[in-house]
Parts: sequence; C-alpha cells; structure tokens
Amino acid sequence: MPHFFINSKNVSNNKIVISDKENYNHLAKSLRLKKGEKLLLIDENQIQYETVVENINQKEITVYVENSYKSSRSLSFGLYLGQSPLRSNAQSIIVEKATELGVDALYPVFTDNCTLSKSVIERKIDKWQRIMYEASKQCERAYVPKCCEASSLEDIINLKNEGYKIIAFCERLSQLSLHEYVMKNPLKNGDRVLVIIGPEGGFSDREFKLFKDNNISMLTLGDMILKAETAVIVALGNLIYEFENYGKN
Repeated sequence: MPHFFINSKNVSNNKIVISDKENYNHLAKSLRLKKGEKLLLIDENQIQYETVVENINQKEITVYVENSYKSSRSLSFGLYLGQSPLRSNAQSIIVEKATELGVDALYPVFTDNCTLSKSVIERKIDKWQRIMYEASKQCERAYVPKCCEASSLEDIINLKNEGYKIIAFCERLSQLSLHEYVMKNPLKNGDRVLVIIGPEGGFSDREFKLFKDNNISMLTLGDMILKAETAVIVALGNLIYEFENYGKN
C-alpha cells in the first residue's frame, strides 16, 4: 500500500485532501491512483491514516479515513550516524539503508582521509536528503530523518556535551566489542547514541588521538575487515539488536 507524508491541517472530519503538487503528481500521474484504492498517509505528529480514495480531480485527491493511530515505525532511542561520505553509489546505499534502520539524523563528517572534498559533500546534502525522504516513504517510517550539513570530527565529538553517547568503530585500536560496551553502558529508552564510521582509508593518527583525548569508546565489529558501507549497516543493525535485547531499562 503506498505510503505518503501529509500535513495534519489537511485532515478534517475523517477526510483528507491531498493537493500539494509533489504528492498529487506522484499519486495521480505516476501511480495512476483510482477511486476505491487504499492509501497510507502519515502526518507530522506521526499519526498514521489508513484511507480509501473517494475522489480524484485535476487539482486534488480526497480520501476517507478508515482508521488512524500513532505510528510504531520508529526506534525508542535516538540513533545518529556520523559518517565519512564515500563516492556516489556507495554513499547513496548508506543513506538509504541508514534511513531504513531508523536513524534520526546523518552527519556527513569530513575526515582526514575522506574520499570527497568538503565542497563536494556540501553540494550533495540535498541529494542525500531526497534519498532519505524516498526511503522513508518506502519503509513506512513515522518521520523523515535529517541529513545535516558537513561537520568536522571535532564538531561530532562536541555533541557529547549535549548528552549524546558517542561510539566510534575503529578496528585498529578497538578496546571493546559492541556487546561488551552495551553490557557496561546499558542503553535506555530516550538515549541518544551517535555512531561514528570512518572513511575507506580509516581514521588518521590525529583522529585516533582525538577519540582518546575525549574518551570516545572505540569498538570493533569483529575479526572480519568490512568495507565502509558494510560497516555502517552492521554497526547500526547490531546496535538496534543490543538495545532490543539488553537495553530499554
């Protein structure tokens, strides 16, 4: 069933009017939506609406709300990704999969060994945000995550002062496995956890020193050497697993 984001101001008396150009064109012209078909909608308050199409004209689509409820398509802790962007196709996969796994925000981090220049990263922010939007629709997320502006590693580490739990995956100088870290630092509902993943060439000696000087836990994902895009998926997936099984206190 197609899933689209709407504004709650368009909901009234069990009816929803879809008149914004993007949604209208996608539904009416690309999907060729017809009267009587079902449609999933969700608003900025994370209220999910199960609807059926009542009318389609040249400017808007009117649907009837059969059922509404708070969406469950979100994590019960804040998950953030600070990641050194890769070249085009690999980075698009990372952005899409991170969205599917429930990240709240992606921080593109310009590291010492980053394959992209800072100016190139800045030009791609809008593209990555669009990928997040489309992936959120496809996997029925309760909200669209944010692709933030390019950040330095120092910027990311400073988020520790705002209450974020920050962990970095560093195979060369890892101190603990993710499981061992969670056992020592149990995750709770509402925690904000920021995962840092480096570039293909790894972190520099200067960046390892930054982690040490700021008491950032450096973790391992196991004995296998993973490509950067694989590491992102494994790290986020394992963190969610650890929270579901050993957190929630």
